[in-house]
Amino acid sequence: MLATIWSAALAGIDAVPVQVEVNTNEVGEPGMTLVGLLDTAVKESSQRVYSALGNSGFRAPHTRTTINLAPGDLRKEGPCYDLPIALGLLASTNRLTCDHLEDYLIAGELSLSGATRPIKGALAMALLARQLKKRAVLLPAVSAREAALVEGITVYAVHSLDQAARFLNGELTLPPVRLGPVDRAAAAEDAPPDFADVKGQHAVRRAVEVAVAGGHNVIMIGPPGSGKSMIAKRLPGIMPAATLEEYLDVLRIHSAAGQTIAGDLHLLERPARAPHHTISDVGLLGGGAIPGPGEISLAHQGVLFLDELPEFKRSALEVLRQPLEDGHVTISRSAGKITLPCSFMLVAAMNPCPCGYLGDARHECRCTPPQIQRYRNRISGPLLDRIDIHIEAPALSITELRNTRAGETSAAIRARVEAARARQRARFAGSRATANARMSTAQLKKYCPLDPTLGDLLQQAMEQLSLSARAYDRILKVARTIADLAGADAIAAPHLLEAIQYRSLDRNVFY
Repeated sequence: MLATIWSAALAGIDAVPVQVEVNTNEVGEPGMTLVGLLDTAVKESSQRVYSALGNSGFRAPHTRTTINLAPGDLRKEGPCYDLPIALGLLASTNRLTCDHLEDYLIAGELSLSGATRPIKGALAMALLARQLKKRAVLLPAVSAREAALVEGITVYAVHSLDQAARFLNGELTLPPVRLGPVDRAAAAEDAPPDFADVKGQHAVRRAVEVAVAGGHNVIMIGPPGSGKSMIAKRLPGIMPAATLEEYLDVLRIHSAAGQTIAGDLHLLERPARAPHHTISDVGLLGGGAIPGPGEISLAHQGVLFLDELPEFKRSALEVLRQPLEDGHVTISRSAGKITLPCSFMLVAAMNPCPCGYLGDARHECRCTPPQIQRYRNRISGPLLDRIDIHIEAPALSITELRNTRAGETSAAIRARVEAARARQRARFAGSRATANARMSTAQLKKYCPLDPTLGDLLQQAMEQLSLSARAYDRILKVARTIADLAGADAIAAPHLLEAIQYRSLDRNVFY
């Protein structure tokens, strides 16, 4: 008898439909044959399924059985087909009598005992089920929590093969998975560190506030111990709250990468990634034999922190150019081509020289000018052009270190950031831009006009600093953000001058 069950495969971060066709009672030697361009994990599912059936009180068919995962030209990987294959075997032998089996989308890994285990891409599968107008989705419990974020589709959590079979047979009633209200306050103990802990560095604090308010990329330059990493770790605490749509984008990428964050669904926090400087090009950009998301996509809608920027491989840094400009990356491999979102805020930190003490009054720098130049040249000009804000973080004095007065809190900074972002949302309503850093050329002309006096001032700065056309645009975008923080409708001279000051590396001086 032939039985068909709907499941799904991942193509990048999206799900595509897969039909699991099970045909038993065939003539020939007893056994199970799986076909459909399968990887090793899928081929091994027959052993897991046979054991799960036996330990769940069912008997595997003692006939020749063919299982086809269609379409045949789509690569299937992972153990997510265990549950639909097992249910297909039960349906083909009349032990599963559900009249509407094809109205469900089913996926899940099975243990040898018959218990279900989480899978990758549950959120994408729920979106696919809604698109296909399926009645419901059956998934393992942890994965079902992710899928329940999708509105317009019913999600059921099954803990075992036996429970799934009894539910489909009408012998058991399962409640749909429902999530409670989103509550940021519930995560108080897991909140990022507070800016109140940062001593001194008022200029750096101001620069990162401007960066977050407009979604600008920022690089901090200073000696060891000046607080660059400390400030970077506190950035997530002042970022504007993510909308549910933005969070679904984030969760879909993490789910496809197998890095489920379903246990923290109530947080709606933006991601913060901090890869080590030894990361490979593929680890940063994404890819692999079967293309998948890298660190820049996992940081989508959040922060990517690159500490000790010159220590990263030159090739790894250069692959950031196009993603920083476009907000997405296209990866082509023999197994296929995928386009992944990667609209992130780049936060980088570096020392001013190889030893780190150039400009530090308390430590002597022993680096020669050629060594300093080679060190800085590890970061290419085109990459620096794509970083809007360059800010120096000088060494702290003993007086500043001894100061016990708490600084301004993250909550206070965040309130100003939220107000500036609200102005930007109103400005860009109906367009693809969500922050000043993502303004198009047309929007730049419309929202960042300069009067003749300011135009002459910017031209003079461009000529003296030998800035590129891209740096010109960056200065205007940062100036617009500074004006938003000040509640101003138009860019004024103080806003433009402050934006010009955030080009330290273009001036090739530090302090």
